[in-house]
Amino acid sequence: MCHSCHSYCKSSGCTTSLIAKILVIVGGVNWGLVGAGMLLEADWNLVHMLLLGLPTLEAVVYLLVGVAAVYKIFGCHCGKCMSCEDCVPKEEKMG
Repeated sequence: MCHSCHSYCKSSGCTTSLIAKILVIVGGVNWGLVGAGMLLEADWNLVHMLLLGLPTLEAVVYLLVGVAAVYKIFGCHCGKCMSCEDCVPKEEKMG
């Protein structure tokens, strides 16, 4: 999906792409907090705190974040996400 076209079109991609973006952001923020917590000798694992330490549920969230990251690496090839490339002006595509 073309990230610069959103000023030209109203499409922000498909729902799956949006969910993947949110999961990757949540995962990144969580790992940042885990790292900061380790430096300050604290437990700032947000997923662990929010899910009340339920290991199975935590594992599902971490698995979903990992799948979302792989999904974002390869991108979405659905019609809604692919049509976004057609709306960028030609001068921006070239330069």
